[in-house]
Amino acid sequence: MDVSMWNELTDVFRKLNATYESAVKLGKRKHEALVLVDMGNLSKILDEEQIVIAKIERLERQRGGILKKMAETEPSINAETKMEEFIQLAPNFAIERELRDLHKTLSQYVAEAIQLRDNNQILAQGALDAVKYHLNRLS
Repeated sequence: MDVSMWNELTDVFRKLNATYESAVKLGKRKHEALVLVDMGNLSKILDEEQIVIAKIERLERQRGGILKKMAETEPSINAETKMEEFIQLAPNFAIERELRDLHKTLSQYVAEAIQLRDNNQILAQGALDAVKYHLNRLS
């Protein structure tokens, strides 16, 4: 496999990490806005979220494209290949170590983003229930 493809993949992982880090920060801001019922700030955060989500989707397509190209040149890579096995195919230790570190960090960011999303959904549902309750009382 061409080293340039590995470098391209590493670059995409760096960008994914930065983008998921932004998603985590947004999730924390969203949590605060939901707790404070700060609808103005929440609206801005939701707009920012859409931009971050679009960037993640674009980077994930890019990552998938690179992996597909790599699989075409390396028969041992297939849909069942685990990331740890894949990383061991790196052309040198520096790339292998960097990809391993980037993948570990990305996994942590993804897990944190999912946890924040789940917590924020609960808060949002609670806020909606409170609004419904008060609307029904006024009727």
